[in-house]
Amino acid sequence: MHHRWGWGVVALLALGACEIRTELAIPTPEDVESYYTYDGRLEAEVRGNVATIHVSQDPELLQRGGTLWAKSGPYFFLFSEETQRLFQDYPGLAAVRVVTEVGHTEVARALLTREEMNDILWRRALNIAGKARLQGTKRVTLIEDLVRWGERHAEYEYNPRYIRKR
Repeated sequence: MHHRWGWGVVALLALGACEIRTELAIPTPEDVESYYTYDGRLEAEVRGNVATIHVSQDPELLQRGGTLWAKSGPYFFLFSEETQRLFQDYPGLAAVRVVTEVGHTEVARALLTREEMNDILWRRALNIAGKARLQGTKRVTLIEDLVRWGERHAEYEYNPRYIRKR
């Protein structure tokens, strides 16, 4: 009888360990890449519990759109259903960083932590980013809204080469 109880405890501990591993699941780089659809180059890496996505930007878009397009690049990816699903599907993922690049030169980077967003903030972020995606080329203020939202909710860094001072 004592032996059976002992094996039961071992089985429960093993089951508990499996649940902990599932709770702390972290995606592979291939998993991360599979979430996003993008016509340009998109590559992911995962270090610890942070996924970093490197995205190529069209240099012509940056020339035409200037500072605003340079700043907004990471936020189009961060505030997306894909990023929201990554956080939902991989509870061990603490943050997603997006780095936009032209060639091998970094343009901008932004880091969004899991704790920063709740359901209400996600709904608002998806709304802001969705409007910027759909109508941003016609209504530049929508892209400005996205950049302001991003700067309020993410850690960011811009390459001064692409950002004009006002």
